[in-house]
Amino acid sequence: MKALKLYGTQDLRFEDNVTEPLIENDDDVIIKVKSVGICGSDMSRYKKLGPYVAGMTFGHEFSGEVTEVGPAVKGIKVGDRVAGCPAFVCGECESCRRGEPAQCERLHVIGAYLPGAFAEYTKLPESHIIPLPDHVDYDTAALVEPSAVVARGFYHTSIQPGAEVAIMGVGSIGLLAVQWAKIFGAKKVYAIDIDDNKLQIAKELGADIAINSLERPAHEQIMEYTNGRGVDLAVESAGSPITSAQVFALPRKGGEVVFMGIPYADIQIERFYFEKIVRNELKIHGSWNALSAPFPGKEWTSTVHYIGTGQIKSGPMISHRLSLQEGPEVFRKIINREIDSVKIIFHPEEMELTGQFNNEAIGVEK
Repeated sequence: MKALKLYGTQDLRFEDNVTEPLIENDDDVIIKVKSVGICGSDMSRYKKLGPYVAGMTFGHEFSGEVTEVGPAVKGIKVGDRVAGCPAFVCGECESCRRGEPAQCERLHVIGAYLPGAFAEYTKLPESHIIPLPDHVDYDTAALVEPSAVVARGFYHTSIQPGAEVAIMGVGSIGLLAVQWAKIFGAKKVYAIDIDDNKLQIAKELGADIAINSLERPAHEQIMEYTNGRGVDLAVESAGSPITSAQVFALPRKGGEVVFMGIPYADIQIERFYFEKIVRNELKIHGSWNALSAPFPGKEWTSTVHYIGTGQIKSGPMISHRLSLQEGPEVFRKIINREIDSVKIIFHPEEMELTGQFNNEAIGVEK
């Protein structure tokens, strides 16, 4: 089968002779991957962290069709349309025993120590399989995992209907956060970014006000819109060392901040921003992964529900649909800022191999 494998830092390779997964455990489910997305964490690992295991099949945000099940599988059958929870926990550490699987000491996802989903087929236990409504398309279903990550962040907070919410950074996680803020009852959502294209997409997905923070500091604009009060909840979804400090100036007194982004660099917080935590008595939440008890958690069932109702949309978010063969080149172009992308989706079974990188498909001049 075709697959993308990560061998080292910035060493992603397309291979077309990879062994297909086999049923090895009674609860195994094999899925033909229809759509699989590039996650921000994939880019960080590709760019500077490197693989957990050299040569491992990469990727974890996917949807597809069940092609084979183990003898103990009862709730899933061949032909079912599914997404998958890619995270594995040990079940034995203190966090797991107290019902906090997201805090598991040995948490990992497929693509790390087990083969991932940048491939024509992947495999998970039945407990990790997420059934899909028939009317949900595979591209949208590939966003089930990142959407569940965002849902977990909101579940940490005390947001109530009628709240005002600021989303700092509207990449794919931020765009999902715009939609979840509305689901949780926000009456006004402020989208903050330095990219006008992403801000326009945020408006299409429900943001009420778009703020370009290159024009003026975000907190100054937020304070004007809120008559000096600030928002009830600020979401840090950019994963930038800069915005990870600036976000503290957005909430009202007694407001909340939830961190969903992961900055892979040291954060230097100016006194102005740090004092907001203390003087405004902010509540700060860290949110990691998408798991809760019972495994995999309400984040997944809620996501499938709201994708099914159309309240979580993928259309404006997906900027590119590519073949796996184009993977190595598109990863390189992303880190070199040679393409403008939001969410990139691979279709493993589509697009015959051409031996060429499809420049037109990713909007790059030949």
